[in-house]
Amino acid sequence: MRKLRALFLVTVLVLCCMAVACGKGDDDGLIKVGVVNNPPSESGYREANVKDMENVFSEANGYKLQTFYSKSNDEQLQAAQGFITDGVDYLLISAAETTGWDDVLKKAKEAGVKVYLFDRMINVDESLYEAAVVSDMAAEGDTAVNWLLAQNLPEYKVIHIQGAMGSDAQIGRTGALDAQFASNKMTKVVQQTAAWDEAEAKKIVESVINSGEDFNVIYAENDGMAKGAVAALDEAGITHGVDGKVVIIGFDCNRWALRELLAGKWNYDGQCSPFQAQIISDLIKSGKAPATKKIINEEKGFDAKTLTQADIDTYGLGD
Repeated sequence: MRKLRALFLVTVLVLCCMAVACGKGDDDGLIKVGVVNNPPSESGYREANVKDMENVFSEANGYKLQTFYSKSNDEQLQAAQGFITDGVDYLLISAAETTGWDDVLKKAKEAGVKVYLFDRMINVDESLYEAAVVSDMAAEGDTAVNWLLAQNLPEYKVIHIQGAMGSDAQIGRTGALDAQFASNKMTKVVQQTAAWDEAEAKKIVESVINSGEDFNVIYAENDGMAKGAVAALDEAGITHGVDGKVVIIGFDCNRWALRELLAGKWNYDGQCSPFQAQIISDLIKSGKAPATKKIINEEKGFDAKTLTQADIDTYGLGD
């Protein structure tokens, strides 16, 4: 009897160890995932991104999900540390800024927590994360600027409305335009952050209009800011879009924004895919190391003159 009891205890201990080793230490057998992300209120893109994460990493799919949403890098860092302390199996990060993450990711590695980056890169050694499922923000900027150059405008007087400074999206989408300013192929009328906010973007454009300075391009680093910019133009009676005075460029491909293109009110929208969750889930459940550390979402750019309703139905985000 004692031998049977001892054998039973050893068996239980082995099974518990196996469960922890497999990243399923909870009694309910669920994989514990902590997601650090920007808030859904940030943009239509982020709303779709948050929804995708919450849908894929659900209890029905075998996960116990904890989430934290903030635009503050410091708050995100604190939340990530909290998830590590809580003993999550996986930590998924879309960082507000590209810097400051080394120490937290080193602590995750020491604790046996596996890290996946999504949406955006951060500046850390790649040994600190399993994989990064991201958009190539620099390529998004290059594609948009190359499209703009191909329009062969007599001159390029640009209002540049930037996203949250220091984010991977801002850095990438800004870089291509900065190169044009540096080469004097385009003129920088104003370059200012609206931190992804529609109302702030409107104020920036209103300020330029009130100054009397001439411009013929608005390059806004997300759709919401482009919408705010256009509202300022409309109030001032300045035409825009395919047959208008001002070229309008946005990013993210919200469905409502693509409808603006189809109507000829905007000129170009760069795609930024928010769907990384299933790719990461497949990697987690495969139990294998990914073939490459950086997995790039393939993305497009859409021109108002060639956009179709089928494109909107296929690539548009939201309603």
